[in-house]
Amino acid sequence: MRTREIKKQVWLNEEEAKLLSQRAYNAGLTESDLLRFLIRGYEPREKPDNRFYESIKQLRLFGINLNQIARKANSINHIDKELYNKEAENWHRFVESIKDEYLRPKKTDI
Repeated sequence: MRTREIKKQVWLNEEEAKLLSQRAYNAGLTESDLLRFLIRGYEPREKPDNRFYESIKQLRLFGINLNQIARKANSINHIDKELYNKEAENWHRFVESIKDEYLRPKKTDI
């Protein structure tokens, strides 16, 4: 069942229609999704290039390796758990900052 029941029709000139299509494409959204973001005061970001996704993949692999190292070190009691937790938290914050920079829409002042 449809969650949106109200239909709105908008008239655009050729330039506006091209801009709407291009901005939606660049953000990886449908035109309707883009308009919904804008109405709520968010400016969607352009979809990042493949370098971004490769960086995220590498960060995830780093996290997996860090986790494996921690498990082994914990099993032989040769790790500073507090230091490891601090470093793991830093890593998580770094990943979130990358997502904020490249993926998440930013709130605009409307």
